[in-house]
Amino acid sequence: MLASAASPPTAQPTPDPVLVGVCDFPGAYPFPPIGYGGIERWLWAVAIGARKAGAEVHLLGPQWRAELAADWTIRPTRLEDLTPGKRQARELRAAGYDLLAVGHEYPSLPAWRTMWETLGTEVAAFQHWPYFQHCPDAFDGQRSRLYCYSEEMCGRYAVHRPIPELALHLGLGENELPATEGTDLLWIGRIDAQKAPHLAIRAAQVLRRRLTIAGPVFDPSYVAEHRELFQSEYVTLAGEVAGKAKMHFLADANVVAYTCARGYIEAGAATFGEALRAGSPVAALAWRHGTCAQAALCANTGSIALVNPEAPDGAAAKALANSIEQATLLPARHVQEIGLARFDPVRHFRALSGNSC
Repeated sequence: MLASAASPPTAQPTPDPVLVGVCDFPGAYPFPPIGYGGIERWLWAVAIGARKAGAEVHLLGPQWRAELAADWTIRPTRLEDLTPGKRQARELRAAGYDLLAVGHEYPSLPAWRTMWETLGTEVAAFQHWPYFQHCPDAFDGQRSRLYCYSEEMCGRYAVHRPIPELALHLGLGENELPATEGTDLLWIGRIDAQKAPHLAIRAAQVLRRRLTIAGPVFDPSYVAEHRELFQSEYVTLAGEVAGKAKMHFLADANVVAYTCARGYIEAGAATFGEALRAGSPVAALAWRHGTCAQAALCANTGSIALVNPEAPDGAAAKALANSIEQATLLPARHVQEIGLARFDPVRHFRALSGNSC
């Protein structure tokens, strides 16, 4: 029977919010970190993006900062520590999670996987290390999904049906400042042979420009090997910076220089998102096609020096110097607008959530 014109419309049920669990793991950094920490910062970005997208978010695991409890739901348990059928496991299943965001190792960890398979939830992981070997059935591309930053990384993990997606990394108390044109160059990251900041120093010498190197020394022998470069008159060693100080370094940079060793495969590449969101264009050194630099940058946000890996350091430095000069011409405000959209936590979460969230 048709309803009369006077009949009120049928009320539509309001859908329950998506419930997302963001899992910690044993590591050197607290969650979220202040400063560095790749996967840790990515997990925090997922939590922020999920909440801004309207999802309910639980922080799972004992390593989340206690001070977050005033504003976040923290359940200090890890799946790998639970036994299916026991009380805590039943409570976790009863919560009804739609999606778990986890470090890339977990879908291949037997104890974690055993518990996860009882939950009926999807899982999203981002590949942050280029050498980890997953179980053959760790990811099916649907219920369990692996995301990779670059064409190169997708190729390395092709058997696991990887989904291309730029990684976003956020730290506690590290909100972006308004974009400024800046004056000097900045290199930021861990200081070791894989990251090869000595090439950025040589490029700064070519240009006779000041370069700040911000980051922790992971390999003192590497610094000792390039002692003369690190002691150059053009270089300021700032050490590890975090919080507001880090954001001032990023905002005040005229150009952020990105370097890596010839054989190093960059998996997560936090530098690109951090720099562009701050309004600093990036001049990147790449040794082959399909890298994170090419995935993250465009002509409006930076310049890439694609160098033959057989070329000597001097030639690579000159190519990077040319890219720095090109990147210098890009307006900081436009770079920041693009960066905030390209590396947006809500957009990133929606990409990770697939069709389920």
